[in-house]
Amino acid sequence: MNVRVLIPAAGAGRRMGGGINKQYLELAGQPILARTLEVFEQHPLIDSILMIVSPAEIAFCTEEIVVPGNYRKVAAVIAGGLERQDSVYCGLQACNADDDDLILIHDGARPLVSCEIIDRVIATAQQHGACLTAVPVKDTVKSVHKGCVVDTLDRTTLWLAQTPQAFRYDLIRAAYDRAAALGLRGTDDAQLVELAGFTVRVVQGDYRNLKITTPEDLPVAEQLLAAEKKVGA
Repeated sequence: MNVRVLIPAAGAGRRMGGGINKQYLELAGQPILARTLEVFEQHPLIDSILMIVSPAEIAFCTEEIVVPGNYRKVAAVIAGGLERQDSVYCGLQACNADDDDLILIHDGARPLVSCEIIDRVIATAQQHGACLTAVPVKDTVKSVHKGCVVDTLDRTTLWLAQTPQAFRYDLIRAAYDRAAALGLRGTDDAQLVELAGFTVRVVQGDYRNLKITTPEDLPVAEQLLAAEKKVGA
């Protein structure tokens, strides 16, 4: 059994502004995508990494991120699709995995993932076939329609999904094949697995494992990195 990582990083990052894909913005002096790659490159259980980027950015990602970082586990940099789901499907078709291999899918713009989280999702996926990392909702959540509160949801049952999400290859491939055949769209990989009738386990994530989506997220991530350095000093 091999553990393979798919990193979709083909998004335009429109909410970030600035005319550059958010994964290539610098975080504490290093591209966000490079920081994400570094965690998986150094993790002893990871066998290979497949980068999935915009077709126009394959050369840039290879020459500016992969080669300078000497990421030996990066098997290839391939073209993604119009949406994240399309990009992941491209990765599943190109990764040459065996049915019992584990596939970890992780957002390129989530650079603060920890080795402990990766350990947890791998162990759980090995046992159960499908899992995601998530954190409990802290705030009260309202269901709103046309500016009015419809309902106050029970937050004790609500979790915020993160990545990595991990699946046995035959299971995630079947879910994606089914979604493609039926024209189904999901907001994350686990939803397609759920729609295919499989159970997805949840493991405890980390609130620090944020996805850099808006300009406000960058200084928060920098503060978290600085705090980690102080703890490790």
